[in-house]
Amino acid sequence: MAVKVGDILKDKGLEVIALDSNSTVDAAVRKMAERHIGAILIMDDGSFVGMFTERDVIKCWVENGSFDKVVLKDVMSKSIRIVEPGDTLEYVMTIMTHERIRHLPVIDHGKMVGLVSIRDVVKYHVGNLEAEVHYLKDYMLRS
Repeated sequence: MAVKVGDILKDKGLEVIALDSNSTVDAAVRKMAERHIGAILIMDDGSFVGMFTERDVIKCWVENGSFDKVVLKDVMSKSIRIVEPGDTLEYVMTIMTHERIRHLPVIDHGKMVGLVSIRDVVKYHVGNLEAEVHYLKDYMLRS
């Protein structure tokens, strides 16, 4: 049975951490640091409009030299790949690998339901592998 994005979100939780596009980069960086996350969703009036990532932090610093007067709408990533809860773990890994991205927003029927990171994918994948190894060891001992 294939692991789905929804399975990862069930384990991780459905909390959506977001700011609006008029927030400052300073506010986003602080929230990312407080929450120990590498990306934050940008939502205006309940609609997903972009994402601000660690890479955007670096670009912003190089281009502006500060964060306090720069607003997210001017520096956020706008062309974002999304996934749905029914997408498989393999599909997510393929997108992340080929497009060199570490975070994918999850949208279900037009509603933002979460964000999946490469860390979430690896954690889930490793957990499944550990369970499989344990099962195989038990099987071998019983044979």
